[in-house]
Order: sequence, then C-alpha cells, then structure tokens
Amino acid sequence: MNHLVLFFYLLLLNPTPETHTLTINITDIENVEGTLEVAIFNTNERFLEEGQALKTISVKVKAKSQTVVFTDLPKGNYAVSMYHDENSDGKCNRNFMGIPKEPYGFSNNFRPKFSAPTFQDCQFYLAENHTMKISLKG
Repeated sequence: MNHLVLFFYLLLLNPTPETHTLTINITDIENVEGTLEVAIFNTNERFLEEGQALKTISVKVKAKSQTVVFTDLPKGNYAVSMYHDENSDGKCNRNFMGIPKEPYGFSNNFRPKFSAPTFQDCQFYLAENHTMKISLKG
C-alpha cells in the first residue's frame, strides 16, 4: 500500500512534459531516387554541424513529394534542414565554393543567398502538433 502512495506522489512531482509532433511535407523532389536526409535542431549552437541535430530521419525517395514526421518534441524553438542525397553516398555533395550540388531545404523555406543560414533564419516555435511544407531547392 505504501509503495502505491509513493508511486502516485512521485508521479505528481515529476509530471511528464507534454510533447508534440512535427509533420513535414517535402515538395519539389525532381528525381525519384536516393534518400531524403532530414535533421531537426533545437539550439543555435553548432547548427547544421554533422552529428549535432536533436533528431534525424532518413527516408528512401519514392515520389515527387513525401512526408516525414518527428515525434516526442517538447514545446520550444526548432529549425529544420534537409537535403536530397540523390546518389545515396551519405553526404551532401558540394561544389568548390561549398554550395550544395544536391537539392536542399530549410524550415520557413529560407533561401540562403551568400552563406549558410543561421538557426534564427530557420527557427520556428512549436507549441502544439504542427504541419509545415518545405520545398527543395537546387
């Protein structure tokens, strides 16, 4: 009996944070081959650095538009980056100036001009389940 009271007491003291789902509809996929590599970040520190994303999803391209879903995201600021790994070599191929040669996209459909985007350029606030559309460029 005492264990049951302790369980409910601890449950009330440590409530589980409310989490949300982010659904991303990816459009303008020109080549139905390779994979889509999608990353979500929750901090501007080390934004876009490999291995620093909060979560990543890799999906095989099967159509001209696809949907990916991130689950269990607490309320907060996020930014999404993605690229279409058309040749399935596991990296975003770039030209000699560092500009991606494979299609890419960011949350807010941000289009960088002369440098990579910042977290602030792409950030959005997630407070409930949300669906966004990102068009690939490239």
